Amino acid sequence: MTTRIGRLTAAAVALAVLAGATVGCSSDDDRPASGTDLPVQVDAGEPTAAADFDVRTGTQEVTVTGAKPKQRLSLVDADGNRLMILRADRYGQAHFGYLANELMEVQTGAKAKLPTADGKVVEPGDGYTVRNEDTEPVQVSAPFRVYGRDDHPDEGFYDEQAKVLVPEGDETSRFGYVTMRDGVELSVMVRLPGPVDAGPYPTVVEYSGYGPANPDSPEPGTMIAGLLGFATVGVNMRGTGCSGGVFDVFNTAQQTDGYDVIEAIARQPWVANGKVGMVGLSYSGITQLYAAATRPPSLAAIAPLSVLKDPWLQQWPGGVYNGGFTKQWLAERDKQSSAGGTSWVQERIEGGDETCAAHQELREQNIDFEAFGRSLVHRPALADERDLSKLVREIDVPVFLTGAWQDEQTGPQFGDMLANFDQAPVTKFTMFNGRHPDGYTPRILSRWYEFLSFYVRREVPKLGPGLRALAPAAFEDFFHMPGLEFEPDRFGEFGPDDYDAALARYESEPDVRVLFDQGADPDLPGKPVPTFEATYDPWPPADTEARTFYLGDRGALAGDAPTAEAADRFLNDPDSAAKTFFSDADGYDLLAPTWDFDWEDFDADGSLTYVSEPFREATVLGGPGRADLWVRVPDGDADVQVSVSLIDTAGTEWLVTNGLLRLSDRQVSDELSDGLLVDRTFAEADSAPMPEDRFEEVSVSIPPFAQAFRPGDRLKIAISSPGRNFAAWTFTTVGDAGTPRDVGRGGDHASSITLGVLPGIEEVPPLVAPCPSLRGQACRPYEERTNTPAG
Repeated sequence: MTTRIGRLTAAAVALAVLAGATVGCSSDDDRPASGTDLPVQVDAGEPTAAADFDVRTGTQEVTVTGAKPKQRLSLVDADGNRLMILRADRYGQAHFGYLANELMEVQTGAKAKLPTADGKVVEPGDGYTVRNEDTEPVQVSAPFRVYGRDDHPDEGFYDEQAKVLVPEGDETSRFGYVTMRDGVELSVMVRLPGPVDAGPYPTVVEYSGYGPANPDSPEPGTMIAGLLGFATVGVNMRGTGCSGGVFDVFNTAQQTDGYDVIEAIARQPWVANGKVGMVGLSYSGITQLYAAATRPPSLAAIAPLSVLKDPWLQQWPGGVYNGGFTKQWLAERDKQSSAGGTSWVQERIEGGDETCAAHQELREQNIDFEAFGRSLVHRPALADERDLSKLVREIDVPVFLTGAWQDEQTGPQFGDMLANFDQAPVTKFTMFNGRHPDGYTPRILSRWYEFLSFYVRREVPKLGPGLRALAPAAFEDFFHMPGLEFEPDRFGEFGPDDYDAALARYESEPDVRVLFDQGADPDLPGKPVPTFEATYDPWPPADTEARTFYLGDRGALAGDAPTAEAADRFLNDPDSAAKTFFSDADGYDLLAPTWDFDWEDFDADGSLTYVSEPFREATVLGGPGRADLWVRVPDGDADVQVSVSLIDTAGTEWLVTNGLLRLSDRQVSDELSDGLLVDRTFAEADSAPMPEDRFEEVSVSIPPFAQAFRPGDRLKIAISSPGRNFAAWTFTTVGDAGTPRDVGRGGDHASSITLGVLPGIEEVPPLVAPCPSLRGQACRPYEERTNTPAG
């Protein structure tokens, strides 16, 4: 379904959040009903011997090698409590990354499924040991420390790696390895603009679990940065490619690996200014946020594109399981992180890379993340360790971030965390209607290059005429669209010695740039160029006006609440959860200028629709929103979708965005919510069934967006079961087919939707947008519907 730049960490991120429920092991001597014959407490008087197996301790994880297959290896804390018993795999290995809520034995290897979704990570601390319970006497390792997220090595550790990635002579590239604080080696591919002695060069790092270290196929961010004159370094995460270690998704070890990577690479002699930046889209965009949150001193700036907000929420948007893209992405991750799982890794091994070959055995310890993630029906407290909306508060370097409201893979939730970059000295955000790879469109890349020039190259940004001449052909090849080119240089009046003045002007500009109507070109539908743009500081704008629309009689959407009590009914349609808006069931062409839509409406009784009167003047709706609905269900729970769309004067309906909610997760968190932003903990303690046979008010979060409504356009709100209105997301929902869902309107049960009206836009140009054309936005002829009154 996707190409390299489109592949997402999406749901699997949340899978890694098995960091699960905050429950611990018993400290008494009772033997737990877990299939083990060993007590929790170690017998302090038992004879022991020194271990002949090896223990590698890392950040919240412990890896054992050198045992014999199926031997029982116990992780023991400083108080003598067995925390987990793992049986070694066929290579005599075991990896402690997650601990169950009670002592149990687990056979590891072959992507084993741990028999619980409750537990915790290995907590930092001293005095841990590992015991081989099947030797006589029992072998016990020396006590060791498990490290925490902030336990960084001293600078000498990185200084020792200062020359490990230096191409020889006139060579401009080198494949090699850098060493992490726990001894794990990550595979690295260095590409320089010229030989080492012609440097140093401004340098950027692309870090992910795909193939950034593949010598023969650079990732897109690496390729573009290289063409723009940057030295580039592609790094494969632990447990992927030729890298060592066990694969997990955004666990703490991978976060601190980002710190170590930056510090080791910044010390290479060909790096200019002693600092490096980071680049990449999707997987390698998200990793930048995790790495930067660890605050590596040698990080200059980051430029993440197409990212997500909260890994758990990505897999459970609104508490509804995202079972489409999630499963596909996980299957690909499982395959590629297995031993020799990609062709380039196999080629390295066949070519004699003994380090790469030696790293493959530990792949046996990779676990089945899909099984974990699907079991996390409620958001565990320790998910906060991977919640980017919280971690970005720790980032203290300049940030350039972009995203599409209609991103079919990562979604629009990233927009809710833009206000959280509290410590970043500079933030530059660009948002737009569009698709997953659109961070690489010319309008975005022009500003991306400016940002990297200022903060990594530390020069006034100016694109050379040769590159400008080559760019249109390259863009046409990539986006299948002629006439694309970089923006003109915006700092042309500044000379090379005017860097400080140019930087001051750049930093005085608004932080937020919003592009509208990308793709609306009658001659070249889908062309990634906007019709107009607006700037703000901050997002959402502080003076955004909240406008409320009430659900009314005969499918009306009005500014006043009806006085008469009434309700409409739709029937649960679980089959819709598996339907997307594409005509091709096999997926979509990620880079096609337009998509072939088959956006099917629900059956007559499968949804409720409410349509406003035509707008009299241009109105730009945007920011987060909320649908406050009075809902009655007979079966205790329901999954609900609230969709926002635009009906233009030509009679075309354009999908804008969708909000989702599992009604048992309806409790709103006052601490997390702000204004029109509705958020909730999704914790098990906050979950409650819907009351029987009476209306209950629920608030469905409408994710952030920005959409211009011109005179004559109408706003449509649809309420239904989840599905049909997404590209790559499908769902697994609750409830039987045909079960009624009643939505109140008027009187004491006046349901409404509240959206923001964006300020400061004085003129909205006319628009001629054929269907399809607007990037990322499904379209179809509008058909008027009649709602069914509730019985």
